[in-house]
Amino acid sequence: MIDPNMPFDWNHIRAFLTTAEEGSLSAAARKLGQTQPTVGRQVAALEADLGVMLFERVGRSLALTVAGGELLEHVRAMRAAADR
Repeated sequence: MIDPNMPFDWNHIRAFLTTAEEGSLSAAARKLGQTQPTVGRQVAALEADLGVMLFERVGRSLALTVAGGELLEHVRAMRAAADR
């Protein structure tokens, strides 16, 4: 269960969203101007905070898990709201 008092890290969300849209940690890192290990740590931290796996590692790419797909819908809605 998520602690409601836990600080929310937007960087973890941004790393997740970019990785989901780009399909790999390396591509997400290039788009974000970060290193692949940094993006990987941010995604792993989000997975740990939520207590779920968001991606399945498939060779050199990633596939969203069911939980990852559900989160992606919410994160895209958050982005759309922020863009407005």
